[in-house]
Amino acid sequence: MPADTTGAEQAQHDELRRIGCWARGLDALHARIAPRFRRPEVRARARRYLAGLLGRAERKNGWQLAEEAGERHPRGVQRLLDAAQWDADAVRDDLRAYVVEHLGDPGAVLVVDETGFLKKGTKSVGVQRQYSGTAGRRENCQVAVFLCYAAPRGRAFLDRALYLPKSWAEDGPRRAEAGVPATVRFATKPQLAKAMLARAFAAGVPAAWVAGDTVYGADGRFRHWLETAGRAYVLAVPRTHRVWLPDGRAAAAKAMVAQLPAAAWARLAAGEGAQGPRWYDWAVVPLLGADPPGPAARAPWLLARRSVSDPTEVAYYRASGPAGTPLAALARAAGSRWAVEVGFEQAKGEVGLDQYEVRRWEAWHRHITLALLAHAYLEVTRLAADAGGKGGAPTPCSR
Repeated sequence: MPADTTGAEQAQHDELRRIGCWARGLDALHARIAPRFRRPEVRARARRYLAGLLGRAERKNGWQLAEEAGERHPRGVQRLLDAAQWDADAVRDDLRAYVVEHLGDPGAVLVVDETGFLKKGTKSVGVQRQYSGTAGRRENCQVAVFLCYAAPRGRAFLDRALYLPKSWAEDGPRRAEAGVPATVRFATKPQLAKAMLARAFAAGVPAAWVAGDTVYGADGRFRHWLETAGRAYVLAVPRTHRVWLPDGRAAAAKAMVAQLPAAAWARLAAGEGAQGPRWYDWAVVPLLGADPPGPAARAPWLLARRSVSDPTEVAYYRASGPAGTPLAALARAAGSRWAVEVGFEQAKGEVGLDQYEVRRWEAWHRHITLALLAHAYLEVTRLAADAGGKGGAPTPCSR
């Protein structure tokens, strides 16, 4: 800019540059997924849909996304989700590749977690009265399991799976009305998480740990699958969870931790929170089942996290990983689960993850996939701006 440029002119220039960077970045992202859409009008519609999800519409439903695109009715938006020919799973794979390209790190944590989508009526696929962590109680809702990538540079989602309750899985007419594929059968939330993790492992997603809440930690078959696959994990378990010490003694997690001396606890940060480091007291107890000593030896632990302000508030984890893993590394892996909560809040609040108005199986997966792609783009762009274009994969704004 010229030397005599005013502050207002500089601000306007900077704003135009940001808008140009944003548009070029979105064009590049759209170019990645464009081959998934055979027809040019559908391809263009997908670009407008992503722009709408990233836009300023108060709600990201069909009517408001259509208005954002300058259209008088939402039929085009609805057709993209309901009837157009394109493969949401192929776009999901593009999403995963995009996240790894920009955030990939061998020390990352793969976090599995579920969230609820409150709904009215009984027609939306998978909806029923069931527990929703979003509401903190049983509500009429859909529930889905997600795989989040928590890396040192940032966080984004890799995969998604709609939970189909047994009442739905066993109801042929209801399935047909909602377009549930014949190949889809009832699967528990840990089974859905296993399928998503298997896809990530097969794609070579770099990660050091798997983390999750008690839904996954309390499932012995899920833990065994991870151990057999040679994957390290830190998974929450209830206080009643039974564990075995190397000497053969068994006790509930709460009772085992209650016997620990004061010297067994160490104050460590579980990562950065909204107001700085999240400090807790941590302790670890070796469990029965460690491999014989060697370079590839693995070990199981019971991990405990105690509140600094309220010592009676204790969380428990089953962990498995390389023998000799320091307590600080276990604490960081456990603390990474917080990333998925932040991710849900951002994706719902910023790109309309939960603001869809679709009822059928395919339409749900299409909206959710595009919303996760928009969220990933927002995270990558935000990180590039915060870093001034340094320390990450290049983006249009960092050149």
